[in-house]
Amino acid sequence: MDWLERAAKLRQWSRNGARAPHKPLLFLYALGRFQQDVDGELRYSAVEDDLGRLLAEYGPPNRTTPAYPFHHLVSDGVWEVRTDRGPGSPGSGVRELRAAGAAGRLAPELRAALRHEPSLLGRMARVLLDLNFPPSLHGELCEYVGLELEPAETGQLSVVRKQRDRRMRELVLTAYEYQCAFCGYDGMIGTVPVGLEAAHVRWWAFGGPDDVDNGLCLCSLHHKLFDKGVLGMGDGHRILVSQRFVGRSPAAREHVTALAGRPLIGPQPGARPIAAAHRSWHTSQVFHGAPRPATAP
Repeated sequence: MDWLERAAKLRQWSRNGARAPHKPLLFLYALGRFQQDVDGELRYSAVEDDLGRLLAEYGPPNRTTPAYPFHHLVSDGVWEVRTDRGPGSPGSGVRELRAAGAAGRLAPELRAALRHEPSLLGRMARVLLDLNFPPSLHGELCEYVGLELEPAETGQLSVVRKQRDRRMRELVLTAYEYQCAFCGYDGMIGTVPVGLEAAHVRWWAFGGPDDVDNGLCLCSLHHKLFDKGVLGMGDGHRILVSQRFVGRSPAAREHVTALAGRPLIGPQPGARPIAAAHRSWHTSQVFHGAPRPATAP
């Protein structure tokens, strides 16, 4: 198995499409740190808070300690852990990792491969991003973990399990008559829509099909907030706004909190609405916390 395949086939807990990106997030973090310091190691006690924030920001709503991937990533052959007593992880407990002075870094064979072929790092990162996160989050995730990827390193990769249907964007935007399903934004330059995107409800990386009943036409702002779990969809295809979202400005209230309880705009008659199964997946796997009550009209 080559390194790209290892990145694509990390052993992750999976049941009914549940997200478990803990290992991919640690792996991306380790690649970013390797890019900055090829000989450095990550002492658990020093990076625990940083990894915890990473998991809280990009992981599923049910939070997990960073101790879990720090210990278990070793089994995938891409990561090693040692303690003050020598090689090997003391276990997946937070106290054990702290007390033993546990430190991790990429496996020796992988470090050698990355030194020999520097472009491999970018290709591995792209595999991890494509198979675990929507494209709207790739740029900010790379920035968060300190990864700098060159376009030549991130081309289409054969290990990614399927190709996206390029027609989806046009089909979804047409179904919603070229306006954001949350706010109604419909900007164009001439006849070309600008700032409008086709958002997957159930992420493509988790089996979400390129179908109209799994797509929303959203403006760039609401697409990002939808993929970050600030916004969602409830019963009756009404907009959910997370209670965890805090915005004090008039703009935040107008463009986000005021959406709570509003019905979606579209799709047009004859177009399939969002399938209940995809809506349910987003609510359980992406949307954060409890929804705010509907705002008064």
